[in-house]
Amino acid sequence: MKAALVSFPELYTLPGKPSSASRQAADASKQTQFLLADELALFDRAMNLQLRIVAANSKARTPQATALFSLWSRTFSNLADVCSLVCCGSYVSCPPLLRSALDSIAVARSLIADGFTDYDEWFERAVAQAKEHQALAFDLGRYRAASVLAEDESLGAIYRFLTDLSMPHFGSTALQTGPDSSLQKLAIMFGDTAFHLGWAQLISGWLLVLAASQTEAVESSGVITLPEDSRRESDALATATARLLSDFRRCRVEEVDGRFLLHNYRRTASGQPKRVML
Repeated sequence: MKAALVSFPELYTLPGKPSSASRQAADASKQTQFLLADELALFDRAMNLQLRIVAANSKARTPQATALFSLWSRTFSNLADVCSLVCCGSYVSCPPLLRSALDSIAVARSLIADGFTDYDEWFERAVAQAKEHQALAFDLGRYRAASVLAEDESLGAIYRFLTDLSMPHFGSTALQTGPDSSLQKLAIMFGDTAFHLGWAQLISGWLLVLAASQTEAVESSGVITLPEDSRRESDALATATARLLSDFRRCRVEEVDGRFLLHNYRRTASGQPKRVML
């Protein structure tokens, strides 16, 4: 069995204005591009930094490089799709993709820590012929890395919240489909794509954290060659991201007694910020 990276994009481009969107989605795109311009600019830099690292290692042929590229590709696609969704106000579709990206990052970090032993064993039997079905058979190679997330305070907290948001629990469903609810009314909005500053800030912040975590994993792998100045760019992005996310006016989440408390939760920039607990 040989392995090769046969294609990759040369450039990542931020999503533009949707051409056939509803009035709400078009407004969400406009508001996002204006109010979250700094977040989008940092995300654009982070994604293109990853592509430069991929290009510099495109001829790598080892199973270890293949392991990183395959998991990294899933993360990259998940994050790109989330950015497109958040820009058109489809916030409810973002948590499952973000959780999937975190799973891929966690597995990559676990493989790096263990010297890729499990992947090397899987690689020997990765693809075979299922003669009775006349099919190409991929060995599933089940692998979980929950301990990696449990040991990381920041990523672990994000993962736990995303897991609750991704599941059809009554409360998380109500929070996402009824963001304007009150003590008097559970106000469900069907297929809502209206701009919501709180959700846009939360999701864009997670995009930046996960993009940085993916890059850090690759840089520490010992498998990937870093192009010139990539580490300097990575450090600059980490500093800029930390500065942006430390803004006390942003919507943020903290764990309190096993629950999640959202601060500065509001739909519009001029709206009254409030706290919401899940």
